Amino acid sequence: MVQLAHARITAIGSYVPKRILTNDDLEKMVDTNDEWIVQRTGIKQRHISAEDEFTSHLCIQAVEQLQSQYGVALHDMELIVVTTTTPDYPFPTVSCRIQQHFGMEQAGAIDLNATCAGFAYALHLVNGMIAAGLHRKVLVVAGETMSKITDYSDRSTCILFGDGAGAVLVERDREDSWFEAFNLGTNGDGGIHVYASGLSEQMDGIPLIGKGKIVQNGREVFKWAVRTVSSGIEQLLQQAGLTREDIDWFVPHSANLRMIESICEKSGIPLGKTLQSVQSMGNTSSASIPLALQAGVHEGRLKLGDRVMLYGFGGGLTHAGLILRWGVDKAI
Repeated sequence: MVQLAHARITAIGSYVPKRILTNDDLEKMVDTNDEWIVQRTGIKQRHISAEDEFTSHLCIQAVEQLQSQYGVALHDMELIVVTTTTPDYPFPTVSCRIQQHFGMEQAGAIDLNATCAGFAYALHLVNGMIAAGLHRKVLVVAGETMSKITDYSDRSTCILFGDGAGAVLVERDREDSWFEAFNLGTNGDGGIHVYASGLSEQMDGIPLIGKGKIVQNGREVFKWAVRTVSSGIEQLLQQAGLTREDIDWFVPHSANLRMIESICEKSGIPLGKTLQSVQSMGNTSSASIPLALQAGVHEGRLKLGDRVMLYGFGGGLTHAGLILRWGVDKAI
């Protein structure tokens, strides 16, 4: 009988741009104010990339922090998986730009787009690759420059989005099982509710608007996310044979604090056991979960062995949840 290997997250790093866009700043740009934004989203500020700063730059900075904080060797990396909806170019990929910067000559490089669920999807795929014995050391990076596809004349969306990147190292561990459950799903019918137009200017015969900018029906996405993630949480717990009390930290995609509160209320997960990055960083799409994990480590809350439930959800409509034990044994 072949003994399967196990995957373990062993290091983490992150980066956000220096420029901060506050709610007061937005008040000077569109018809809004701090009270209105906080009441509806919980967001106080978000980080915005410079004009000449793109997703690959943010991702490289996140990897550099991971490397410096944990003393990680990169020369023997076997695969780089980047999750992003905002690549610098259609190609070369962001993962190729990371490979070039660090000179990881033996590493394969792929980009994955599952929108805000991207980080959870990437971890699921990498866990499978390592368990199958295909790889032993993989870099997973989630990076977004959402500000570059945000319409700052649309007050319903421009208040939400920010830029940032997070990186984790996933390595083989033959002794322990660190990934315990997963749940994936898609609702393609809801794709029209949140999109950025591209080569095609219509979807299922419906004309698209925005010309490459984010367009969102927030009410429909909110209802879908609360219903879908709450159901997904139940499926994850059943699959793992766990209860809510067994979960140390719930880390959902930081789309909107009010959405997180609703998910917690409907699913029975205490809000006090939730890690999020939305209040100070806004909605950073696939980067929001690793940014929240990084904050949990930095604040001394997330510790080695803690059982963590991650849940990403977003455009597509896509969603992905994981239960894993935290494998990083050094606080930053």
